[in-house]
Amino acid sequence: MIRFPKTHRLHKAEEFSSVIRFRCSARSEFLQIFAKPNGLLNSRLGLIVAGKIERLAVRRNRVKRLLREAFRARQHELAGLDLVVRLRCRVSHSDLPRMAGEAESLMVQLQRCRG
Repeated sequence: MIRFPKTHRLHKAEEFSSVIRFRCSARSEFLQIFAKPNGLLNSRLGLIVAGKIERLAVRRNRVKRLLREAFRARQHELAGLDLVVRLRCRVSHSDLPRMAGEAESLMVQLQRCRG
């Protein structure tokens, strides 16, 4: 299994709230993504998949896995940005590919947040 490098993750609540407070975001049916320039050469990702929305841990983890893959696919284009991805509503199994597609298109839109 290939692990996601820890340097490419947001960990602390302060890091998450800093990105959200920056107020550069895009939203779709399933997701809301916030972005903020980070002054680094790489991009970092934070995920918010609430247990209130997806009750089962298996489903939350599947959503997170798909979001990380979408981020990896666009990571080179997002260099210098911190992203926080928040799940807005429950995603059925058949909607997972559409959610992943939404994530990639929103990440492309958020390149405008560089400044």
